[in-house]
Amino acid sequence: MTKEQWGDLQDDICKTMGENNYRTWIEPLRFVGKSDDGVVTLQAPTNFFGNYVSRNYGDMLLAQISRVDRNVRRVAFDVARDEAPEPPAQAPAEETPAPAQAAKPELPSAPLDKRFTFDSFVVGKPNELAHAAAKRVAEGGPVTFNPLFLYGGVGLGKTHLMHAIAWEMSVRNPHLTVLYLSAEQFMYRFVQALRERRMMDFKEMFRSVDVLMVDDVQFIAGKDSTQEEFFHTFNALVDQNKQIIISADRAPDEIKDLENRIRSRLQSGLVVDLHPTDYELRLGILQSKVDSYRTLYPGLVIEDGVLEFLAHRISTNVRVLEGALTRLFAFASLVGKPINMDLVQDSLADVLRASERKVSIDEIQRKVAEHYNIRLSDMIGPKRVRNFARPRQVAMYLCKQLTSRSLPEIGRRFGGRDHTTVMHGVRRIEELRQQDGQIDEDVEMLRRALEA
Repeated sequence: MTKEQWGDLQDDICKTMGENNYRTWIEPLRFVGKSDDGVVTLQAPTNFFGNYVSRNYGDMLLAQISRVDRNVRRVAFDVARDEAPEPPAQAPAEETPAPAQAAKPELPSAPLDKRFTFDSFVVGKPNELAHAAAKRVAEGGPVTFNPLFLYGGVGLGKTHLMHAIAWEMSVRNPHLTVLYLSAEQFMYRFVQALRERRMMDFKEMFRSVDVLMVDDVQFIAGKDSTQEEFFHTFNALVDQNKQIIISADRAPDEIKDLENRIRSRLQSGLVVDLHPTDYELRLGILQSKVDSYRTLYPGLVIEDGVLEFLAHRISTNVRVLEGALTRLFAFASLVGKPINMDLVQDSLADVLRASERKVSIDEIQRKVAEHYNIRLSDMIGPKRVRNFARPRQVAMYLCKQLTSRSLPEIGRRFGGRDHTTVMHGVRRIEELRQQDGQIDEDVEMLRRALEA
């Protein structure tokens, strides 16, 4: 068995165990050599790492290696260390100099998505503060936000920013030891270390990093032993002035069953909320994705109004929004048609049904009337004075965005008005949102209240 043969086996090993497991547990291994008695030695970052691979993947590795060298009878693991200097010629055989300081382990970080960089992150009003804080931390320098705590709902960009930070740090300072993983993976490795009585290896692994990044920290809530170890790891890294970056689906004080001392620690740094996306941000995300698809689907036509429709209809989850656009491009390329509203209805029927709001026209009318402190009868009545006309247009706009009702039906619910009146009202509010900050704020606040 040679180093070259070990390299040739990597593709087969990856196919056997899956890319994620391969990148986490096998890729960090280094081929050392094969002894005369048929033992292949692989170098692992830590004792814990080597023991885990031996226990879970040892038989598979031996089987793969035996295919190219039948004389191999066992796979052994050594711990990565810098090479020690040669002993002086006059020293007794049993005496050797102390080994050089151990190299920082190549930690089994969770795989990073190459698409999730700062360049591909679309910035808008709901996420600009989180983006700015993430960029500041990623640039390095003195540790000022510790921890940086990012929180928000599903599909708002938390994981994207976490990956972007890790990528940026690896480019700016390749010598940094950055460990990125989910809270679930932290707990899994902790439990594994307990079972194998390798807690010292676990502590060494997590407390030797320069940057610790933990995604979805709410997962450890209610798990007392894991919280205990997380707390001590957190304190050890802060004491060493190491950077910690955390994400969760809610603010620290809203995570149920989280110990108060951990909650206090998480709140001691910078806590940043990624707000739900607004229409402009969703449209910007779609436009950015379209630009990236131009090379994959050259010549594919996307008609006016499609992106605007998607940005209005799919408002709660950016992943679903991006997935819908991906499906549209793939479907259009397969059937050889332009991307228009007919194609949207055909290929995204299930997505549109799932994202259809359950808000009623009556509810919108009541909420808008309350907000502007006018009577409902005045808002839907015939009076055209400005005090009633503007709220009426806002309500029509929200009915168009938040329900699946047609323009004629919306018009009938507003005192029997024509659909062209509704269309004019919708366009007028769209214009005013760009020009009048108060109107934009009113509409956004009403939308959130109705969707809550």
